[in-house]
Formats: sequence, C-alpha cells, structure tokens
Amino acid sequence: MKIVEVTPENAITETFFCIKDTKRQGFKDKANWYEKRYKEGLRITILKNDEDKMIGFIEYVPGKYAWRPIDADNYMFIHCTYIYSKKERSKGFGSMLILEAEKEAKALGLDGLCAMTSKGGWLANKTLFEKNGFLQIEAKDRFELLSKTWNDHTKKPKFHNWTNQQGKYKGWHLVYADQCPWSEKSITAILNIAMDFGVDIKVSKIETVNEAKMAPSGFGVFNLLHNGKLLDDHYLSGTRFRTILKKELNLPTR
Repeated sequence: MKIVEVTPENAITETFFCIKDTKRQGFKDKANWYEKRYKEGLRITILKNDEDKMIGFIEYVPGKYAWRPIDADNYMFIHCTYIYSKKERSKGFGSMLILEAEKEAKALGLDGLCAMTSKGGWLANKTLFEKNGFLQIEAKDRFELLSKTWNDHTKKPKFHNWTNQQGKYKGWHLVYADQCPWSEKSITAILNIAMDFGVDIKVSKIETVNEAKMAPSGFGVFNLLHNGKLLDDHYLSGTRFRTILKKELNLPTR
C-alpha cells in the first residue's frame, strides 16, 4: 500500500478520488477550491495498492479552516474519508488514512483530531473513528461530533447552532460550496425541475470558511431550504427533489 498526497499541481493526474472525471465542471470547481484551501493546510491523500489502484481517501484540514459549522481551532478536522470497496473496509485501510491526519496534526502542534459522522448520506458512520480512539462529545440532528486528543486540558470541539441560521432564508434557497464536487450535478437537476414547476430558487455559493461555519445545516456545504425550513442537507437527485417540491407545494406525489 502507498499513500499519495494530492496537490494543486498533480490533481489532474491523481484526481480527487470521489470525482475522477477531470472534464466535469464539478472537478474543475473542486480543483479551484482546493488550490485556495491548500494554502490553509487542507490536504487530500489517496491510498493505493501495489497495482496503483485507488482504495480510499481522506480529506482533512486544521479546524480553524474546516468547512463545517464547528468550533475546533486546536484540532485537525476530517472533512471526508471513504474506502470504496465494501470487502476492503475491514482491513484497516480507513485507520491508515486517519493515522495520516494524526501525524499531520501532531506535526502542526494541534491537540487532537475531530470528525463529524452520521448514519445518513455523505459522511462516514462513527464506528471507524471509535475503533481509532475517538469519543463522541456532541450530537445534533443526524450528526455526531467525535474527537481524539493527546492533551487532556485542551478545549473540546463543539457544533455551531446551524438551526438558528435557517430562519433568514425566505422563499426557496440552495446554498452550496465547491468542497463537494457533486454539488454541480445536483444543482443543474434541481434548477431544471424547479423551472418546470415555475419555482424560483435562489442559488448562492459559500465562498469563505467563515460563511461555511455559519451554514444552515450540519453538513454545511449543501443546503436546500424553503421559508426557513431545511429540506435536505446533502447532494440529491432530480427525482428526490421533485418529490420534495411536490410535498412543499401540496401537489400529488404520483
């Protein structure tokens, strides 16, 4: 096994693992976002086998620059981690990737690691982290916040209250960031369906880490809202959006 660090210079050849088609707009958006965030310490590493096949990846960043609604300035925050094949998820590969984040955290003089987990979509569940010494310190909605520290006197990470941010979104809103490269595909589908139903959705992009920390959902980088209510918090298909839209408009779902 080998660990390969993705940099702004080699991203075209190594890809971002979760999106490999370099011609997709989502890849280009992620690449531009990554180049800016790389200067803030954000890293993506890919685990490969001896045949150069990609097995999994991890994306992590000093908590001060995490694109999630959390306060974790003295921790390294894990945005995403994933082992692609189910048959390889019990071989310790996820732990290998977490160890890379831990090494970087210690090198930077940080006090620990933290991660947001969920049983729902687009985040790992907490089992992997608990096996690596993480403890759950908070839970809100479908999310858990877990941390591992080597300094018992350090301040614990905490969630921001993203529910308080939802009320300011009147009408239909889609708020997203380029941290997730699949947002672009979802946005296109949502806008096309909204047009079919005569629904005007205001689309706005999260451009800074401070805006991300004030996002109206736990996942933070994808938020579908209607009149102050969060309808979904991660990439969704056109079919899923059509069902949500009909329900909000009190239309037959069949």
